[in-house]
Amino acid sequence: MNSKKSLIKAGAAAGVLALAVAGGYVAHADGVNAGAVNAHPSPPPGATALPSFADIVQRVAPAVVSIEVEGKIGPRQIADQFGGGDGDDDTNGLPPELRRFFQQQGRQAQPQTMHAAGSGFFVSADGYIVTNNHVVENADKITIHTADDRTFKAHVIGRDAATDIAVVKVDGANLPFVSFEDRAKPRVGDWVVAVGNPFNLGGTATAGIVSALGRKNVSDSSYVDYMQIDAPINRGNSGGPTFDLYGRVVGVNTAIFSPSGGSVGIGFDIPADVVAKVSKELISTGKVARGYIGAQVQNVTPDIAESLGLKGKGALVAELTPGGPADRAGLKPGDLVTKANGQPVESATDLTRAVGLVRAGDPIRLEVRHEGQVREVVIRSGARPAEDQLAANTPRGGGEREDSDGGVTGALGLSVAPDPQGQGVRVAGVDANSDAAQKGLRRGDVILQAGGRAAHAAADITAAVAEAKKAGRHQVLLFVARGGQHTFVPIEIGQG
Repeated sequence: MNSKKSLIKAGAAAGVLALAVAGGYVAHADGVNAGAVNAHPSPPPGATALPSFADIVQRVAPAVVSIEVEGKIGPRQIADQFGGGDGDDDTNGLPPELRRFFQQQGRQAQPQTMHAAGSGFFVSADGYIVTNNHVVENADKITIHTADDRTFKAHVIGRDAATDIAVVKVDGANLPFVSFEDRAKPRVGDWVVAVGNPFNLGGTATAGIVSALGRKNVSDSSYVDYMQIDAPINRGNSGGPTFDLYGRVVGVNTAIFSPSGGSVGIGFDIPADVVAKVSKELISTGKVARGYIGAQVQNVTPDIAESLGLKGKGALVAELTPGGPADRAGLKPGDLVTKANGQPVESATDLTRAVGLVRAGDPIRLEVRHEGQVREVVIRSGARPAEDQLAANTPRGGGEREDSDGGVTGALGLSVAPDPQGQGVRVAGVDANSDAAQKGLRRGDVILQAGGRAAHAAADITAAVAEAKKAGRHQVLLFVARGGQHTFVPIEIGQG
């Protein structure tokens, strides 16, 4: 299973740690080995032998299954696996050879048959199996292979794209299963064992340690802080469990960081507490219910903080869904959310999770700052739409207008002109050596605000630059629209 750039949806290669089991290598005292310096090895003073994982694997492996998937996949889904692309062309983002293949078939290319393999594990004796959402999301047919060579047909009970967790079920009884335990809280340096189906080999166990906890930005998910492990995992290990030395599930393998496509010893697991909560809700209702306020937020980077003259952190509101809960409650683009239901908000992820914890209809009390004023906004939460519905409602790009000539704001490295739609100031040109170019501004972008003030002409941006300089700031915060999406971009003030 693929992911974006060098982050690959996971699998595993056979480890060699089993060679270094308790007791170590022992040379036989025969005629050949009698003079060997390691004929009677002993550990150095104070050292302990590495553990054997044989008993653990023997106990838990029967609950681990191999998953075979068959389905249809089109160019858009394949492009998303490679990181996606801008615009309306479904083939944007594909490698050149795949793009040519689909373009040769025309824009209405038929979906192609897809075969894939992953891993999973029983969590009940009657056949519920936890795996990754990306393993089964495009599946028309799911086949389960058990450790004792039995084969079952499975159907999807529920999927949660936000955490990449899915539950499927087979018809069976008295099946071996594993459970989640609250006590299974690993620490960095603890031994772990990953069991799964790498490269469709089936029944493979690899061992390593917990390398890090609380890894953010591993994927697009705002609901998971990943556990990093160095037990080798590869393609096909997706959805398989990772166990501690007590045989308790501590995570689910979901992705690897790999410049080469194979394991380099950096793998990522969804922590067991997240998996347990999500899987139980999927089994109970078939879906995961989360709160929703209809606001896109972004982190306050040091540049944004400097441009706003802020010292604290928070979640900066960039865009509101018209008529959504936040819009109706009076939240505004540019508001800085610092608390949610009394808890500090230090990042966009903090706010997303706080909202996700509430149920539809529940109130969410936000403390916000805007232009130096602090106020409280109470929002009545809605029900969060499915992730694919949210993605479908998010524009994938927009056209750029090539005509232009207008005012120049040299201090920011931008030339601008009035927007034909009257919504702001359109970027007519960007100095390639400017900070604006480094931050990704491009011709056709529309600047709606500069320094927190509405921008209708080049003079408004010039005034914002002058105001920032007077306040001793080195950045001006621009509110920029592109193809239906909005974001705040701090631009360094040059000498122009």
